[in-house]
Amino acid sequence: MMIETKNYTHVIWDWNGTLLDDAWLCVDVMNGMLEERGLPLKTLEEYKELFDFPVKGYYARLGFDFDREPFDEVGMEFIVRYNGRQGETVLHTEVPEVLAGIAAKGITQHILSAREHNELISETKSLGVFNFFDRIRGLDDHYAHGKTDVGLRLVAEIGVPREKILFIGDTRHDAEVASQVGIDCILVPIGHHSEKRLLALGQPMIYSLCDLNELL
Repeated sequence: MMIETKNYTHVIWDWNGTLLDDAWLCVDVMNGMLEERGLPLKTLEEYKELFDFPVKGYYARLGFDFDREPFDEVGMEFIVRYNGRQGETVLHTEVPEVLAGIAAKGITQHILSAREHNELISETKSLGVFNFFDRIRGLDDHYAHGKTDVGLRLVAEIGVPREKILFIGDTRHDAEVASQVGIDCILVPIGHHSEKRLLALGQPMIYSLCDLNELL
């Protein structure tokens, strides 16, 4: 789909997968859990076809039996293991340059994430990008049910016409959230969903975050 250049004054970023390069870690952590349960392991490519929100359905597709292990327990097990290795993750290479370029244009930036809020704040600080963002909003638990409600509150806080806000994400859920909130969305296939899945949505898509320099 063609991308129409607009005079956006605010950009809302997704975090995991879009700015933070962590899909590989999600696969590695989950494969450890699958191996312990005798379930088939997944490649990164398979993961990008299976992962979705709410994540409970993704766990079911992987073969977890919630009659034997409640989702809350296995979901927390994943988070504990992921958090134990979160320091291994880095930003996508181009992120600092892109964030600085957008800020230089006078565009205000925010984060809307399914990551738990306090962990999100900690990660943005440790990776040196906290100060680029006016508002950072995550969820109040670890179970990634979805972020539409938080998105609605964030857009209300920003307080500008919705056509002035652009959301940038890497998953189908990001496109759904943008639609439900009533703002434009651009997708980038560098994170948790494959290019094929994103193309099927018919949403505007770029292949590198650096492309935003010409669009904003």
